[in-house]
Amino acid sequence: MTQFTRDEWKAQAARLRLRDLLWIDGKAVPAADGRRFATVNPANGQVLAEVARGAAADVDRAVASARRAFEDGRWSRKAPADRKEVLLRLAALIRQNVPELALLDSLDMGKLVTDAATIDAPGSAHFFQWHAEAIDKLYDEIAPTGAGNLAMIRRVPLGVIGAVVPWNFPLDMATWKLAPALATGNSVVLKPAEQSPLSALRLAELASEAGLPDGVLNVVTGYGEEAGEALGRHPDVDAIAFTGSTPVGKLFQTYAGQSNMKQVWLETGGKSPNLVFPDADLDAAADKAAFGIFFNQGEVCSANSRLLVHESVAEEMALRMVTRAAAYQPGDPLDPASRMGPLVTRDHADAVMGFIAAGRQSARLLCGGERITLDGSDAYVQPTVFIGAAPDARIVREEIFGPVLSIQTFATEAEAVALANDTPYGLAASVWTRDLDRALRVSDRLHAGTVSVNTVDALSAMTPFGGMKQSGHGRDLSIHSFDKYTALKTVWVSYGSAAAS
Repeated sequence: MTQFTRDEWKAQAARLRLRDLLWIDGKAVPAADGRRFATVNPANGQVLAEVARGAAADVDRAVASARRAFEDGRWSRKAPADRKEVLLRLAALIRQNVPELALLDSLDMGKLVTDAATIDAPGSAHFFQWHAEAIDKLYDEIAPTGAGNLAMIRRVPLGVIGAVVPWNFPLDMATWKLAPALATGNSVVLKPAEQSPLSALRLAELASEAGLPDGVLNVVTGYGEEAGEALGRHPDVDAIAFTGSTPVGKLFQTYAGQSNMKQVWLETGGKSPNLVFPDADLDAAADKAAFGIFFNQGEVCSANSRLLVHESVAEEMALRMVTRAAAYQPGDPLDPASRMGPLVTRDHADAVMGFIAAGRQSARLLCGGERITLDGSDAYVQPTVFIGAAPDARIVREEIFGPVLSIQTFATEAEAVALANDTPYGLAASVWTRDLDRALRVSDRLHAGTVSVNTVDALSAMTPFGGMKQSGHGRDLSIHSFDKYTALKTVWVSYGSAAAS
């Protein structure tokens, strides 16, 4: 993709047409009661758009549209090759519209537009393409039976999927749910986060342009306690796929239990440890540790927010982290020279500053810790590094979802593993060592869905992503993601002499 200057990005932003209505049954429509809510650019505090505020009545409309589409087979009974062709066209359209989609996410939630344009939007196209290519490579099974019997095990779509996605990677997280759900023939009602609804609405338009039939993808924008809860409780939704906080994930489990026992697939919080042993390449470890906590302003579920360092190299790593943090000072997210943007909202910046205040009382502040005002917005927070917090300190135990790193030390491998696992979460972990035996031994003992060795937060379309413990269950990405959106159906046929008798 062509690199733009700050002024060129701003010029493109000024020309954007923002979609502000719900997308139901292939059309942009207002909320049933006409209400709207403001989506705000955290980089300057200005309102971007007044977006339709969907609620229970709108969820009812969207689910009914999705159910009709599923039952009449306009998508669910299409040949796999036909579904593949549509989703490949969608991937191509995303690539053609990368600058627009990148700007929508950057303006909506503050991420660096260069990251959105080189990672998020191209990644979304890649994930749609990968799942589309897998459609006609998934085979059903034949079970071994006796003569005169044929037992077929078929993978069938569930029906109507409710997808509820967060604000930190708006386009990418929508894609992680939509690509496998649509690939397997389901209809979907997507509820984007109220802080970042714009790219989801544009994605729905592009899907329609690609040939996705009306009603197969519906988007209801609005608040979690209104549209999100209505989707979670809806009796005609067959499964919920959710990425977000652990407390809200627990609510969706409650909604399912109180309604129709729909399946609930959760990817929730994290407090990921990053273990650095004395034989590690400390410069490489420091580079990746900084990326692992400061990328996307630390607003990453798998952010490596706990840096566990062997006591013999703790001082060296601490100095390196202070140096790396200095290079991540926040700036205008439309400026390619910036390394961090604002946090998603002023309220979230308030919460992160509350954690920093608690950290000042329980650990030694090495750098950062201040709030910054740029272009009239005080949603910017400096990259912050603490050292020496006790294992029960808030900055060690709780998910901060901001650019705040806590360094702890260990003396032995066993202590490192114990510290790493001493968390209610189990999403990701990293290990730095040149010793292959240690890398594999420690990886075996870490309770996390992904363990990255000599890197951080490794993922690909080919590998499953998800957590253990209170980081959730089920997996996004890879062939295994199809498991969430399909059911196994046995069709048993007796034939020949067995049937005649």
